Amino acid sequence: MGIFLDTLAGVQSPSPPLWMMRQAGRYLPEYRALRAKAPSFLDFCYNPDLAAEATLQPIMRFGFDAAILFSDILVVPDGLGQRVNFETGEGPRLEPIEDAAGLARLHQKLDLTKLAPVLETVRRVRARLATDRALIGFCGAPWTVASYMVAGRGTPDQAPARLLAYEQPDMFRALIDLLVGASIDWLSAQIEAGVDAVQIFDSWAGVLPAGEFEAWCEMPMRQIIAGLKTRHPGTPVIAFPRGAGTRVAELAKRLGAAALGIDTAADPRWVAKHVGTGITVQGNLDPLVLLAGGEALDRGVDTILEAFAGRRHIFNLGHGIVPPTPIAHVERMLKRVRGL
Repeated sequence: MGIFLDTLAGVQSPSPPLWMMRQAGRYLPEYRALRAKAPSFLDFCYNPDLAAEATLQPIMRFGFDAAILFSDILVVPDGLGQRVNFETGEGPRLEPIEDAAGLARLHQKLDLTKLAPVLETVRRVRARLATDRALIGFCGAPWTVASYMVAGRGTPDQAPARLLAYEQPDMFRALIDLLVGASIDWLSAQIEAGVDAVQIFDSWAGVLPAGEFEAWCEMPMRQIIAGLKTRHPGTPVIAFPRGAGTRVAELAKRLGAAALGIDTAADPRWVAKHVGTGITVQGNLDPLVLLAGGEALDRGVDTILEAFAGRRHIFNLGHGIVPPTPIAHVERMLKRVRGL
């Protein structure tokens, strides 16, 4: 199976498997050359030739233990009939869903035909990827995806979605429930196409206060994981509730995930003490210390390795790699993690 899947299955290795969030991206010159061939970012995601190559580029350069499908969390709103596009230099733009009429415009089931090019990317990558390298599929968690769908763009504090959830809780619950079902269908389709594991990204979980966190982050993620276990009991799920803070200790017990992603702000020593050993932990190097390099990078790597020594751990960043990161720093990190 390879070290990545072995670790998720409960096998501890002398050194942890390693991959990076956003490892297929702008820090690689070969990625930038590939990106120039697509008219828009969404076109890039829907082009299996380009997307498969982007997925494999970091594996070919660095030999990471897992590849992650090159796509985007916003293909799900696109597959539900919401207008989605990406403005150069400005990020995603969606037709905002501000009321029940906006919700009614959405399909009640994910259009997998529209998303078929992404599934073709999965099949092509799995056919080319070595058998000891895992392929990770993913989706955005309902809360994070809903925050873009409601605001029509990324916002600093997800205030439009938070406000809608307070003012129209039944309508917001209907949107979240729709996204739970769509996420199960989407991850299931990726598994059937050939991914070996899946990750649920809740990038904006940290903005939610306690009661809202349970309603909009924890419960939907639990429902997705339970749905996937019913359909694909052998496929491991990684949950990444960014910004969850000390709540990760309880989430580790309640979510039912095979692994829990830890973000940059978490102290790995606290996590090692408070998160039970029955779950694999993943993370959590600061992307900025990877950008800085040098002794600061060495110290950051060593702190994480020491904290998680003696338990199942997947080395990763605490969020996505930033575009200016020098390739030499990634190579230095790899050598230190692998003890080379």
